[in-house]
Amino acid sequence: MVASPLGYRPATWVTDQPGEIGDSAEADFSKLGNMPWQERNALDQRNEFITAWLKRERSVAELCRGLGISRKTGYKWLERFEKYGRDGLIDVSRAPHHNPQAIAAAEAESIVAARIKYPHWGARKLRLWLQREQPGTVWPAASSIGELLKREGLIADRKRYRRTPPSEPVWPAQVPNELWCIDFKGWFRCGDGARCDPFTASDWCSRLLFCCRAVERTDGPHVQGVTEASFREHGVPPAIVSDNGPPFASRAPGGLTRYSMWLLRLGVRHERIEPGRPEQNGRHERMHRTLKQETASPPAANLRLQQQAFARFQRMYNEERPHEALGGKTPAQVHTASTRQYPARLPDLEYPYGVQLRRISQQGSLKWRCERTFLSAVLARETVGLLETEDQFFEVYFGPLLIGWFDGRSHVFAPEQPEPKRRRRKEEKQ
Repeated sequence: MVASPLGYRPATWVTDQPGEIGDSAEADFSKLGNMPWQERNALDQRNEFITAWLKRERSVAELCRGLGISRKTGYKWLERFEKYGRDGLIDVSRAPHHNPQAIAAAEAESIVAARIKYPHWGARKLRLWLQREQPGTVWPAASSIGELLKREGLIADRKRYRRTPPSEPVWPAQVPNELWCIDFKGWFRCGDGARCDPFTASDWCSRLLFCCRAVERTDGPHVQGVTEASFREHGVPPAIVSDNGPPFASRAPGGLTRYSMWLLRLGVRHERIEPGRPEQNGRHERMHRTLKQETASPPAANLRLQQQAFARFQRMYNEERPHEALGGKTPAQVHTASTRQYPARLPDLEYPYGVQLRRISQQGSLKWRCERTFLSAVLARETVGLLETEDQFFEVYFGPLLIGWFDGRSHVFAPEQPEPKRRRRKEEKQ
């Protein structure tokens, strides 16, 4: 035997002839030429083993030794060949025939049907809804439901975004009807091109959606009409939170608008989030995302059909959709009615004792000692209160709201607190 120039022993080759399986011979490298590498898998060797066994020229033991397998393995493949033919030589799945933790067919059908009915609900929310609808059934974990929906093609992988850290609520409410959230869902156009501006109001604590109404205009009178209808149905809350856009706020003193002045007469404290901080009203903004998914993706053909979609969503959101932050309950199960009813007559503003009342002119000016000082056109024909803090220096109130400061000597009104001139002069002399 001639040693290989690389120091290795010559390779041993198994011939392709069925009768020569197991025979070995020294390879003649000079005869290989440009022959490519050949790959042999287990299935090819099993077929050669069966072919050689059918020739009946060698025993099973010799054939197994030639392939380097045990006789037990050889008899196993012979048994499969006799039972299934050549197809029996293919590897079969090693998964168990029965999995006691698998989802039953009836439960899987109910899960798939629920997902089709509510296509935007996740696995946890679907599980809570199924537990409430069919309490006698033991439902699988939310992770198993999610895997089932993925296999059925009902869940698509979403792109992950870097999320901003959550912020604590600025106006924490502990009981329902203590704080309402109001805002406009971003406008969109219906199928016929009509513009839709949904105005929404919800409860901070219970998440109950009081109204979702497409208004004709986004001005104070139209929004006030929708809000008044909600007050008459659900009661008047102590406070309302909104953003700083119209008709909720303006550049007038105290950010007053006709809408916010109407709220003050009702005894409703109007809170506003900080500019550019929508996360302070995050619960309401998150509801808007669900509202868009369920009713405006795509929009309805016209405003009438779009409003019908809003009404269906409001009923589903309040009575059917379980909320994880509420322990799996719906907003309607958590919410309680308000004890403050909408008054039959709009009450007058109340001022503390010692406040001097002054009526603002039609042009929005305050008359003081035969001179007029402009405050704001929003305050036209309204009554303000002047509370003297120093000599001829007053705080100006509209009801309970401090809207600015008035210097009676110089007849100057300032929305922000100024430093009196006499105080500056006194400090300069010292």
